[in-house]
Amino acid sequence: MQKKDILDLKIRNSVPEGHGSEVPYGSNCVRLSAREWLIIGIILSALFYFVPTLWERMEKFEPEPDYRLPYVLSSDYWLFDRYCRWATSEYETLVIGDSVVWGHFVSEHNTLSHYLNEAVGQDRFVNLGVDGIHPVALAGLLRYYGRDITGKSVILHFNPLWMSSRKQDLQIEKEFHFNHPKLVPQFIPSIPCYKDSYSRRLSAVVVRYVPFLSWTSHLKIAYFESMDLPTWTLEHPYESPLKALTLQLPASENDDQNEHISWTEKGIIKKDFQWVELKTSLQWKSFQQSIEMLKARDNRIFVLVGPFNEHMLKGKSIDTYRKMKSEIKAWLQRNNVPYYMPEALPSEFYRDASHPLGEGYAVLAKQLSENESFRSSILSISNNGTD
Repeated sequence: MQKKDILDLKIRNSVPEGHGSEVPYGSNCVRLSAREWLIIGIILSALFYFVPTLWERMEKFEPEPDYRLPYVLSSDYWLFDRYCRWATSEYETLVIGDSVVWGHFVSEHNTLSHYLNEAVGQDRFVNLGVDGIHPVALAGLLRYYGRDITGKSVILHFNPLWMSSRKQDLQIEKEFHFNHPKLVPQFIPSIPCYKDSYSRRLSAVVVRYVPFLSWTSHLKIAYFESMDLPTWTLEHPYESPLKALTLQLPASENDDQNEHISWTEKGIIKKDFQWVELKTSLQWKSFQQSIEMLKARDNRIFVLVGPFNEHMLKGKSIDTYRKMKSEIKAWLQRNNVPYYMPEALPSEFYRDASHPLGEGYAVLAKQLSENESFRSSILSISNNGTD
């Protein structure tokens, strides 16, 4: 008997009675109908939608006055979105910006928003600062995760540090690992120093529009040390991933007493910053986009520029910086954007080139609360809203 005849005989013998001589398609498989696939699709879609919502009910998130996003969760954009929804429902004025607003070298009770509340005698201002959020990334953060910021008063901070060199402005061609790459434009416009792979860029885009994926990223950052589950398991072979899901978020404190010293005490030397031109700056262009975006959402914008530590500048950089400030001032005036551009604080109130110490924030808040443009564009509106 030939091999082919033996194979046919085995197949016939394997067919159950009543099935004739037809051989079933595949082995031990379940074939779903179109209706069954539709039902599965609906179930999965419901899970994708409801699981993050259910998680919000389970995970404790009750911000107290002076709350700020925990430093270790700076890249947790799902939590920022959730925080925005809470902040817009509780406060009239949002203070938005980078680590200068967040308060990198001070406690949560020594930030700009804290001293503004103290200056006006009410809790009107909430800290929506995010550590390391340069203007290009901030535009992405507001566009994709700050959609609930509508019809509010917004103090938008601009830190000139992001224009202090071509590298800080993201203009250099050499690859540079900057902060918050998932928030910047992934394809258009092109950022010269951003060299991430096509797949990673595409993934960053998809996450922006799928809350379920943004939520899974939250789990990794908040509970698994920013690692995926297989990597975390290898690093913690004797720990249960379920026990890691404590439903307790880290505290927003970041108060190292050893850092409460001025830049001169720290031994930081003066520097000749190589400022980029306003007309070519990627950071400034993105900041303009943030203003336009917030305006389009019916927000009332007040821009705070600096105050940069001019005591730290040397050479021609001081003149270039002041020229740049004049150009920023002219643009804000042309576009009817209320602003405050304070003089440099006393040298001893700075920790570095742009971050004030607690005393500096207190002085800045007092100056703001007494500024006529600020009072008419922010405080008067808040008073009307309160009454």
